[in-house]
Amino acid sequence: MASLSCTTSINLTPRSFNSRPPFKLASHFLGLQSNLRWLSPLSIGPSNGSRATCWFNLRQNAEGAGIYGSQSRDDFNRDDVEQYFNYMGMLAVEGTYDKMEALLSQDIHPVDILLMLAASEGDKPKLEELLRAGASYDVKDVDGRTAIDRALNEEIKDFILKFSAKKA
Repeated sequence: MASLSCTTSINLTPRSFNSRPPFKLASHFLGLQSNLRWLSPLSIGPSNGSRATCWFNLRQNAEGAGIYGSQSRDDFNRDDVEQYFNYMGMLAVEGTYDKMEALLSQDIHPVDILLMLAASEGDKPKLEELLRAGASYDVKDVDGRTAIDRALNEEIKDFILKFSAKKA
């Protein structure tokens, strides 16, 4: 089981009686560390400090949630394409949804569209997830290009072909 720890601590030890106490707020999960000198001990908690540790189990429901390639081909839909398009920042680059809409308006399954987009981005984890789900790398878009044709570089092309050959 993979877990990710999250530790947040508040150090409430005063420097002297004549100055405001410095408080240290730290979170290893967020990479945050800050001294808060303006807080008073009465509004935060005990003057000897406080510490909380929390654990997130990232694999408990991972298989059922579509993480690690457990989804099948038909588990992907139009919303997945739009979410990936936005997540990868393609909207910011393109400035419009036109290319995404053009792909969606064709008779191409969403998982195959996602494979084309992931190939053009060089997103190996997503490529692996999609190929495990049954995405086809030889489906063509309106311009006659496949995921292999759209691949960011030769390394991505080789990854797709080797993964597909290994799966077969």
